[in-house]
Amino acid sequence: MLEFITDLWAFLKVRKKIWLLPIIVILSLLGALVVATQQSALASFIYTLF
Repeated sequence: MLEFITDLWAFLKVRKKIWLLPIIVILSLLGALVVATQQSALASFIYTLF
């Protein structure tokens, strides 16, 4: 996993696409939120926020 992150960082730096980093981070956090709330006690609390 660490190798993937370093390769991604090197790609973004070489191609001058650093502006993509916040988009990737936000999408990753949203994906983690969906996975975490699929079958847990957090699901009822998350649904009330949206």
